[in-house]
Amino acid sequence: MSDDQRLNVVLAWHMHQPQYLVGGSYALPWTYLHVIKDYVDMAAHLEAVPAARAVVNFAPILLDQITDYAKQVQDFLHGGEPIRDPLLAALAQPALPTRRDEQLLIMKSCLRAHESRMIERFPAYRTLTAMARWLVEHPDGVDYISDQYLADLLVWYHLAWIGETVRRTDMRMRRLMNKERDFTLHDRSMLLGLIGELLSGVIERYGRLATRGQVELSVTPYAHPILPLLIDIASAREAVPEVPLPAATTYPDGEERARWHVRDGIAVFERYFGFRPHGCWPAEGAVSDATLVMLGQNGLRWAASGEAVLHHSLKAAGNSGDGGKETWLYQPYNVANSGLATFFRDDGLSDLIGFTYATWHADDAVADLISHLERIADACRDRPNAVVSIILDGENAWEHYPENGYYFLSALYKRLAEHPRLRMTTFSECAASAVPLPHLVAGSWVYGTFSTWVGDADKNRGWDMLVDAKRAFDAAAPRLAPDRFQVALHQLAVCEGSDWFWWFGDYNPEITVSDFDHLFRLHLANLYRLIDVEPPQYLAHAFARGHGKPEHGGTMRKN
Repeated sequence: MSDDQRLNVVLAWHMHQPQYLVGGSYALPWTYLHVIKDYVDMAAHLEAVPAARAVVNFAPILLDQITDYAKQVQDFLHGGEPIRDPLLAALAQPALPTRRDEQLLIMKSCLRAHESRMIERFPAYRTLTAMARWLVEHPDGVDYISDQYLADLLVWYHLAWIGETVRRTDMRMRRLMNKERDFTLHDRSMLLGLIGELLSGVIERYGRLATRGQVELSVTPYAHPILPLLIDIASAREAVPEVPLPAATTYPDGEERARWHVRDGIAVFERYFGFRPHGCWPAEGAVSDATLVMLGQNGLRWAASGEAVLHHSLKAAGNSGDGGKETWLYQPYNVANSGLATFFRDDGLSDLIGFTYATWHADDAVADLISHLERIADACRDRPNAVVSIILDGENAWEHYPENGYYFLSALYKRLAEHPRLRMTTFSECAASAVPLPHLVAGSWVYGTFSTWVGDADKNRGWDMLVDAKRAFDAAAPRLAPDRFQVALHQLAVCEGSDWFWWFGDYNPEITVSDFDHLFRLHLANLYRLIDVEPPQYLAHAFARGHGKPEHGGTMRKN
C-alpha cells in the first residue's frame, strides 16, 4: 500500500428483530423500542457526517414490523383504532389498567432497561423504578398506587428508550424531561405522537442515505433463518464433527424453504426501498458452500460471515492461517465458484466496539480503534485492495454506552471520514477483488460453528418440534385454500427464524429464555391452527429454562 493509498474499512451494522406479533398482539416490545432508540440514532449519526460511509443490513421481517407499528400509532391517533402492543397501548390509552395483575405487568415491563445507562441516569425514573421493584416483591402494595404513578412510570420508560439524537434536538422531549413528573394525558399523547413520527420516518431515512450513496443497504433472508441448517442440519458437523443432532437430521424440503426465505427477503426489501440489494448478511453470518451458491443464484453479489469460518476453511485446505491476519483475512473470497464475494468479519475489532469500548472514554476508544486500523494499514502496505470488515449488531451494544453511544459514534464517523490513510467504503465497492476459495467449512460468526442454534438438548428439542410442524404443514397444504395457504406459509417462515434457537440453552438469562420458549410455542401453535390441525400437547409445556447471566449469553456473543 503506497503512501497515497488508503486502507479500505467497511463498517456494517445489522438490524434485526424476530416476529413478536402472534395472535394479533405483540408479545414483546423490542421492535418499536429499538426503532426509537437505536435505528433512529444510527441514521442520525450518518446524516451528521456526510463523508462517512457504511453498510446497513435489514432483516425483512423487521421492516414489516416497523411498518405495522407505524400504522398502528397513526390509526390510533387519527381514528382511535387499538394499538396491539400492550406496553405501547398502556402509554396511549386514557384509562390506565386497574387490575393488580395488569398493573404489575406494566411495572415489570418498565424495569427492563439498562440499570446504569438508562435508569440511574434519570433521577425521576430511578425513583419510580425503585418503587416498582418494591411493589413487584410486595404485590399487596399495588392496591395503594395511583394512576399518576403508572402514567409517570410509563412516560419515563419511553423517555429513557428514545434515542440520544432525538433527546438533544426535539423540543417535546425537552419539555417532558424538564417536567419530570405529573404527566398528563396530553403529555402522553404528545410522546406517542413523537414515537409515531420516529416509526414512520426511519425506513425512509435509510432510503435517503442509500440514494445519496452514503449507505449501502443489504438484506437478510426473510425471517432470519440459519440457511445452512435448513438446507442440511448435518452441516453443523463440518466444524464440530461430534455435535449431537436432533432426532430428525433432515429438515423436510429444507432447500426449497431456504430459497423461499432468500427470494421473499429480496422481494420485501425491494418493496420498501425500490431497488434490489447487491449484498446479504446471512442470518448470524451462517454460511456453507450450498448457501453461498444459492445466494449467487438469486442475483446477490456479496455475502459476509465471521473470521472463524474463514480460519476453519483455510485450515481444512491445508493453510494453517497462523500468520498475521493481513495474510488471509483482509480480502474477499469467491467460495466454491458461487459467483459472489464473501467478506469475513474481523472479530477482534468488532468485539472491541460490541463489548470493550462501552466503558471507555469515547475519544480514547476511537483513538484505540484507529491505531489498530493504522497498524493493519502498515501491514497491508503492499496490498492496495485490502479491506477490513467490522460487522456487528446495530442495536444491542449502545445501551451499554453512555448516552446510547452518542459520543463514541459521533467521534468514530468524524475521525474515520477525515483520516488520510483510511477509506470508509462498502462491500460492493470491494467485491471485485475476491480471490478463489474452493470450499468453506460451514459455520457462523459465533465461534465459526452452529453451536448457538443446534447441539444443545433444548435446541435440538426445538428443531424436533419445528420438524413436526413442518411435516404437519406439508400434509395439510394440498387442502388449504390459496389465501389460507399463504398465511400459513408465512407463519411457517416465522417459526423457522434463528432467534428461538439462539435463546434455548441454560447459559442464557432465565427471564429471556422463558420469553422466547413461550413465544416459539405460541408461533408453532398458531401454525397448527392455521392448517386446521390440533396442536400437540407438548406445546402446552415449557421445555427450555435458562440459568445464565446476560454477559454469558444475552443478545450478543463475544468471540
